[in-house]
This record gives sequence, structure tokens and C-alpha cells, in this order.
Amino acid sequence: MPAIVRPGLFLASLLVSVFSSLSGCIDSGGIAPQAELADGAELPTDAAIRHAAQSADWPRAQWWQAYGDAQLNAWVERALAGSPGLAMAAARVRRAQALAGVAAAAQAPQVGLDASVQRKRWPDDNFYGPGPLARTTSWNNTAAFGLSYDLDLWGRLRSQREQALSQARVAATEARAAALELQGSVVRAYVQLARQYAELDIAKAELKQREELLALAVERRRIGLGTELEVSTAEAPLPEAHRQLDLAHEAIALTRNQLAALAGEGPGAAAELKRPQLALHAAPRLPSRLPLELLGRRPDVVAGRWQVAAAARGIEVAKADFYPNIDLLGSLGSAATQGGVLDFLRYDKLTYGLGPALSLPIFDGGARRGRLGAETAGYDLAVEQYKQTLVQALRGVSDLLIRLHSLHEQEGFVASARATAERRYLLAQEAHERGLSDARELLEAQSMVFEQRRLQQQVLAGQLGAQAELWVALGGGVLAAGSAPADADLQARDVRLHVPGRP
Repeated sequence: MPAIVRPGLFLASLLVSVFSSLSGCIDSGGIAPQAELADGAELPTDAAIRHAAQSADWPRAQWWQAYGDAQLNAWVERALAGSPGLAMAAARVRRAQALAGVAAAAQAPQVGLDASVQRKRWPDDNFYGPGPLARTTSWNNTAAFGLSYDLDLWGRLRSQREQALSQARVAATEARAAALELQGSVVRAYVQLARQYAELDIAKAELKQREELLALAVERRRIGLGTELEVSTAEAPLPEAHRQLDLAHEAIALTRNQLAALAGEGPGAAAELKRPQLALHAAPRLPSRLPLELLGRRPDVVAGRWQVAAAARGIEVAKADFYPNIDLLGSLGSAATQGGVLDFLRYDKLTYGLGPALSLPIFDGGARRGRLGAETAGYDLAVEQYKQTLVQALRGVSDLLIRLHSLHEQEGFVASARATAERRYLLAQEAHERGLSDARELLEAQSMVFEQRRLQQQVLAGQLGAQAELWVALGGGVLAAGSAPADADLQARDVRLHVPGRP
């Protein structure tokens, strides 16, 4: 019994001595994160956010359906199904998931088989002979099962697995962010197409009225009530009216091509697009909790939090690398140098081994401290990027609410200005028919009407587009609550070497 105890005590004493020496040789002290995570609740919001309605729900997943346009609904779904950008994002997700599987597999026992069947001629030299094998040919066969299992005493493999999982979640969340951005781009282009069709109507009406005014001037000259100057004045705006009509057709064609590209299709697919029929009567409203709810819904904010979690696990991996690594190794096999081709399968040729393997970092020239410093700086970078994302998210929501409020006010002003311009045009037309004013005054009043109609369409398109951007800024309903990592996951856990007899 003493012969067994003494070697065990000696081995334990040796390990304690080695660990003690190790902790003095390579030290991770003095390297720690400097950035502090921001609490979304502590970021001040402005009046635009505070005064928004407090009882609304988050945007639903198909938020674009609120516009009531079946063609828009179909085109968004078409873009989500055919976009090369989303296909690339999905491939990145699959790659990250596969790498997470590789990291998880490292925690499992590793078993392998190595076998060799060789016909070998042995030389006659100072190493191999002279002897019975010199200048002979025989079978030299081996077979062995190998087992290795990393005990992961300091959690290095566990941290690597969690880091890989966090990176996979980052990729998945970025894919959702790409889908949300694609939805917003399609809706914005579609709203632009609707505005361009409205401007096309205005350009056609303007050209028609210019031509009617020219015909009237020519008729007045024929019957002796008008002059050549009046005809020339009515004729001058026609080239510009034709140019504006051509520009409207060009803008529609370009936007159609843009929508086709967003759907991952060629320009020919846009030929089937008809005039948009958009209708939106919802006032801008916000959820009851801002910005805390933003943390759980916006894909870019959630991706930032997962990136911080991955960086925190990276620190743990770098810290665990300072400590010994103990693997459990085993082998079972056989070997035969002479005899028949299958002699290596006999029982008397069996060999096996089982025991621990210890690797100790004694001196590495500062490589481990450098890696830990890099991982710590990466964590600080991820934290600051997350804070910047959160600040920009709040700013974006506030900007859009301010813009929507301004557009609502502008709608009333433009409607009033258009009514005034139309009254002025009617009065100018009546005065011109009575011979009390020339064509120049009528053209000026007519131009004012068309300008106000254009402004009115721009304000309406601005409202539709800003509402879409607000839904995108609020996350668009693509992420469910609780999809972000918990606060505890954003901190690096302490990894320490506990040596018996030391504090």
C-alpha cells in the first residue's frame, strides 16, 4: 500500500509545484476591458419620442401590408425570395452554424483508427542489421484505435463553443437585418414610383393646358382680338412641358428597373408593374417602452449585443490558454513485423495504452498576453460599436417622428396654397377671356397651380416613405422579444487557476 501512496503524493506535489511556478512565469494581470456597457434605459429621449402614443404595438412582420396594395405585397415577397443579397446572408448563417458545430465537437471524445498493411524489404546496414531481417522481405502491418479527450478544466473549449454560437447568432440577426433593409428599399422605391406616376399626370395635364392656351391665342389672333406676341408667349413653354413629360417617363422606367434589381431579376420583369395604389391612414405611433424595447427588436442592435457576447467569450478563451491543458489519451492496437499478412490481428500482437497528457505553458515571449490583450480590445470595440448602434437607433426614431410631424403640418399648408393657386388661376382665366389681361398672367397663374400640385404629391410621398422608414427603424417586426442575449452573457466570466495551499 505505501508503494502506491507515495508515488501519488509525489505526483500531486509535483503538479502543485509546477502550477505555482507557472503562475509566476506567465501572468495575465493588468489586462482587462475598459469599455462599459450602456443601459438603454439611461439614454435620454427627446420630446418627439416622449410625446408619441404609448399604447401601440410593434410593427407586425408584414408591415408593408398596411399600404393596402396587393402588387406591393407580392413584390416584397418576390424580393425576399429572389434577392442574391439575402441568399448570401443565408449562406453566411449556414457557415457560422457549421463552425459552431465544429467548436461543439471539440468538447466530445475524439476516436480514430489508423491501419497500415505494407510489404517491406529490410536493408543490411548498421541500423537494421546484420540480423534476421537483413536483406529479407516481410509484412510490416499495424492497426490502432486512438482516443483523446480534453478535460477542459478551465473552460476553454466551452468558451470557444459559446463564442461560436454567439457568432452564429450574429450572422442570423444580420440576415434578418438584411431582409428588413430589403423590405424597406422595395417599399421606398414603390412609393417613389407612385409619386412619379402622379408627376406624370401633372406633366400631361400641364402640356394639355399649354396646348389649349396656344390654340386659344391662335384663335384670338385669327379673329383680330389677339396679337402675335400673345401667340408667341403661349407657345414658349411648350418645349419645356414636353421635356418634363419625357423626364417623368424616364423616372418611371428607372424606378421599375430598380425594383426588378431588388427582386434579383432582370429589367424585363419590371414591365409587368402597374401603377401603385397606395393608401395609408395610420398615424405614427410608438410602443410603450422606448428605448428598452428597441434592444429586443431592432436586428442591428440585437446583432451588436451578440457581438459583445462573442467577444466576452473570446476573453475567456484567451485567459484559459494561460493554464495547463490536460488530455486523456488512450490507444488499442496491434503490430506485426514478420509472419503472415494477417498476423497483426493475433491476440499476442495486441498493444494498448491509457493515461493523461499534460501541456504546460512556461514561457512564450508574451504571445499569450498579446492574444489576451487583442481579445480584450476586441471586446471594448464591440461594446463601443453596440453603444453607437443604440445611439444611432434612437436618433433615427426621433428624426423620423420629427419628420412625420413636419410633413403633417406641411400637408395643411400645401393644401391651402393649392386652393389659393387654383382660385387665382380661375380669376386669371376669366380676366383673360374678357380681354382684361394678357396670356402671360394666365401662364403664370397656371404654373403656380402645377407647382402646388407637385408639392402636394411630394409631401404625400414623403409621408408614405417616412412611415415605412419608421417601421424599419423600429425593427419591422422581424425579431421577437427575448431574441437578444441576457445582460449576464455580455460580461467575461473570470477564469482562475486554483492551486491547493494558495489563496
